[in-house]
Amino acid sequence: MPASRILVGEFGRPHGVRGLIHVRSYTAEPAAIAAYGPLSDEGGARRFTLKWLADGLVQVEGIADRDAAARLTGTRLYVARDVLPETEEDEFYLSDLIGLRAETAAGESLGTVLAVEDFGAGTVITIRDANGRDTPLPFTRAVVPMVEIAAGRIVVAPPEEQVVPPQPGDGADEVQPGDTPRPRRPSMRRRSGGRDAA
Repeated sequence: MPASRILVGEFGRPHGVRGLIHVRSYTAEPAAIAAYGPLSDEGGARRFTLKWLADGLVQVEGIADRDAAARLTGTRLYVARDVLPETEEDEFYLSDLIGLRAETAAGESLGTVLAVEDFGAGTVITIRDANGRDTPLPFTRAVVPMVEIAAGRIVVAPPEEQVVPPQPGDGADEVQPGDTPRPRRPSMRRRSGGRDAA
């Protein structure tokens, strides 16, 4: 069942002394975050009306100084789902994925989708298996080639573990049976005038 509220952004750091604040918008058009009407916090207790000023900068109704803006930093912003446009047939909101079954192309169960988050380096989907273990995976077409909202599942192609074979000449660094492995530390070099010093 789709979530009744959708995460659309998050307040960042304050800007200046008049209560302006940066906002990270998760909407397709960043300025649209201010067009959905009042937004609420995660608990639904507080409501915020935004006025978009410039790239990532907003004025929040009732916030008039830096201290008040600073207290909002990190607050996630939600909007009622029915305010958002309907999705096309092949579209979905990321929150629609939460709770779906995660399976391989062969139909093997991997668990269910626990969360879909973006920490700045790309969207990550977290799958919880039957034993309660969480596996974060990049939410890319290569790793999640198929999303079937109506069928209640996603198809996952987990990336293979990368094994780097030893390179010729690494014999001195090989671990012999009974040896305690030691971390390999990079050699320190100083740069002087743009050239490596001897």
